[in-house]
Amino acid sequence: MKAVIFDMDGVIVDSENLWKQAEYEVFTSLGVEVTEEHSEITKSMTTSDVTKFWYDKSPWKDKDLDTVEQSVISKVIELIESEECQISGVKDFIEKLKADNYKIGLATNSPSRIIPTVLRKLDIAHLFDTISSAEFEEKGKPDPAIYLKTAKKLNINPKDCIVIEDSYTGMLAAKNAGMTVVAFTNGNEEINHELADDKIDRFDYKGLKIYS
Repeated sequence: MKAVIFDMDGVIVDSENLWKQAEYEVFTSLGVEVTEEHSEITKSMTTSDVTKFWYDKSPWKDKDLDTVEQSVISKVIELIESEECQISGVKDFIEKLKADNYKIGLATNSPSRIIPTVLRKLDIAHLFDTISSAEFEEKGKPDPAIYLKTAKKLNINPKDCIVIEDSYTGMLAAKNAGMTVVAFTNGNEEINHELADDKIDRFDYKGLKIYS
């Protein structure tokens, strides 16, 4: 294996609740009834798809979809900057991968505007060889395009890439790209990792020794 590609939300930054809070605040302010049931559906979507999802459920007036989407993104950025949301051990983990000459990539469904905030918060921007957002792909995860694009930018064959993911849709995208998938559970046993080749509960570098 020559490269390790990280998902961002839930792997590098513990942001699920921050997205949920931003989603609730923005869409309820527009008169949308944001339910827990529907929030479960939206949590793996791109931000543009989430915005369209809620608009289709309960159309609002006076604000276009892009304006509303950008409001959600701005709220998430504000929360990331103010909350303690780092995933424990991830910086040290990436540093050790770099020391062992792995190429390091980031492939996220999140909008590109959020990425610098996360990398700055964790002081890890310098550790990544390339960064990709599904914002610039025709389809987000579970489509494999984001992972194939990241491998191409790294100049690494997809079969030589390990992907660390926490969502089923992300794992499916990576598997469809022909990559080895490691599920990161962060101790959450509810995470469905049946697609994964392996799983890790925390960022312990020894956990990847079988791929060396």
